[in-house]
Amino acid sequence: MSAHTDALLAGLVAFGATAALTPLAGAFARTVKAVDIPRARGLAAGGVPLLGGIAMLVGVLAATFIALAPFSGELSAIMEAAIVITIVGALDDRFDLLPGVKLVGQILAAVIAVNGGVIVENVTIPFLGAIRFGWWGGPLTVLGLVAVMNIVNFSDGIDGLAGGVSGIAAVAFAVVAFDLGRVEAGTLSAITAGAAFGFLVFNFPPASIYMGDAGANLLGLLLGCAAVIGAVKSQAVLALVFPFVILAVPVLDTAFVVLKRLKYRQPVYGADREHFHHRLDRVGFSTRRTVLVLYAWTFGMAALAIAMRFVPYSDNGGNLHTGWAILMGVLLLIAVAASAFVVYVLEILKFERDGRRVRVRMGGPPTRPRGEVQEGTAAP
Repeated sequence: MSAHTDALLAGLVAFGATAALTPLAGAFARTVKAVDIPRARGLAAGGVPLLGGIAMLVGVLAATFIALAPFSGELSAIMEAAIVITIVGALDDRFDLLPGVKLVGQILAAVIAVNGGVIVENVTIPFLGAIRFGWWGGPLTVLGLVAVMNIVNFSDGIDGLAGGVSGIAAVAFAVVAFDLGRVEAGTLSAITAGAAFGFLVFNFPPASIYMGDAGANLLGLLLGCAAVIGAVKSQAVLALVFPFVILAVPVLDTAFVVLKRLKYRQPVYGADREHFHHRLDRVGFSTRRTVLVLYAWTFGMAALAIAMRFVPYSDNGGNLHTGWAILMGVLLLIAVAASAFVVYVLEILKFERDGRRVRVRMGGPPTRPRGEVQEGTAAP
């Protein structure tokens, strides 16, 4: 069988194992009282079991052992880091750890991965060429992995959102990685997608179980590692661009939320109702419609990233192919314009539904429900 077929089968194994184990994870969560507490900032009813990340971890480990054993040093480190961050997340789901403790756990997992070879030593930037980081490569990679974990965690505020967005992103990373000849990274990405979609069977609204910090941090770590070994470590000209485009939606969401909290001198780890999904809810979208809109936006950006890799707009020597370059420019323009419009409507105009009317809410500090202290993870 080809490497692509092997990756597809590995993804299906991860899907099946995760879907089969998710109800058991939910039962275990209820037994240990790892159950979501209703929060004013959330869009869920509360009282739903957490620890869905444990099912995803087992699904990932099973598929990885079947498809990729014996492991390379990089993959061994990623699996070790995955186990560590899932344990840290599970403890937070049960005991509500302090943000600083969770941040230490995220850094530990990232350091394990980096020490195993998941490290960006240099990148190629268009018009600037190769930039070498030297000894800064390790700390910068740790920072990047911690950031991606928090980005996924910040997006996990509505049924099915983090799982669906992560699954779509993982598929895009798999396509890019295989085209760059990174078979191991492509297979890991396919496995990550399978686990995310397998969990989504029970997490799509109305959710019967949540992934919790265990799952959000796990998916963030796996996506970050897949991006590093599958794209950024390659010598492709746009290697550094692919992850930002693929993860554009959760990155933009996190960036706006964090900047607003800093602007109004609120804790970055504090909770509020200023995420994209909260804004769509205030416009009057149902939970399902909200996640489908954000899925579509993520899919569009992922498709753009793939097009940037496959559309032959350049000969890689600095010479553009006119027709293809125009097509690529049009695609970029459409993606940027659509994203800018959504951000303008949600972040600038702040449309909200007031009864049967939609009104524009003026600016002001993000609202934070009383009694809320943290958002479920440390600041990126």
